[in-house]
Amino acid sequence: MQIPLFTVDAFTSLPFKGNPAAVCLLENDLQDDIKQSIAAEMNLSETAFITKHNSVDFSSGSRFGLRWFSPKNEVALCGHATLASAAVLFYLKKNANPVVVFETRSGELYVRQHEDSIIMDLPLNKPQLQDQQKIKDLLKVVVGDLPIDDVCFSPPMKCLMICLADSCDRSELTSLSPVAEALIKSETTGKIKAVIVTIKGAPNAQPGYDFYSRVFAPWFGVPEDPVCGSAHTILAGYWSEKLNKKKMFAYQCSCRGGELELEVRDDGRVNISGRAQIILRGTFQI
Repeated sequence: MQIPLFTVDAFTSLPFKGNPAAVCLLENDLQDDIKQSIAAEMNLSETAFITKHNSVDFSSGSRFGLRWFSPKNEVALCGHATLASAAVLFYLKKNANPVVVFETRSGELYVRQHEDSIIMDLPLNKPQLQDQQKIKDLLKVVVGDLPIDDVCFSPPMKCLMICLADSCDRSELTSLSPVAEALIKSETTGKIKAVIVTIKGAPNAQPGYDFYSRVFAPWFGVPEDPVCGSAHTILAGYWSEKLNKKKMFAYQCSCRGGELELEVRDDGRVNISGRAQIILRGTFQI
């Protein structure tokens, strides 16, 4: 069996930046264990699998199935691999539909093109404040002795969010280097599968980022997620209230780095926009 395979750098206009995702176009669906094996073989933070509906081809169809697998397991929502999937359909398959709908474990996701960007309509996941004392060992592993403003948790995403105090700057965020094995050992309940660390940005200085973040997810086999769209469904809810803003510009401070434009809507959804670069085309043979 031959499966068309693409690698796409998401949330960037430059190759080798942003977050790489693998995208597989499936003429016929595969068993989950094969999808998992392919994701492990690709060894990127996520591999996306797009399936056709009602035998419509990838160029003319407007509705597709979409699932995401990390190297270790399936995930409920992945923003950058959704962006990458849409880029393959819009840029390579020349899909001319104004909106493409992906049917996923997180419901229907609507994706459209706007100028040089792709806009994703995703669920907003507002995090809940947590008692820092209950997870103090994990916090120590992640941020050491840096001062913390808030610790929040998103149950749907199984994601902890740590907001550092305003006295912390971007260099302190980028210098964090939590050890993946120590993170896993400090959280064994299965409740937490990823950790976000965030600080306030510098909106009055060019290019005007409202906040910065990093994401660590060794429980998914991803020591650091370079640019995480799903994490920004949490961050958007948090920072929108903190900054009293609906539209925000964010930067994820991994070594690859990536930019995201966010618009929090009144219907419990968030528009996340970004660019994408298709850097590899090939065929997976099994």
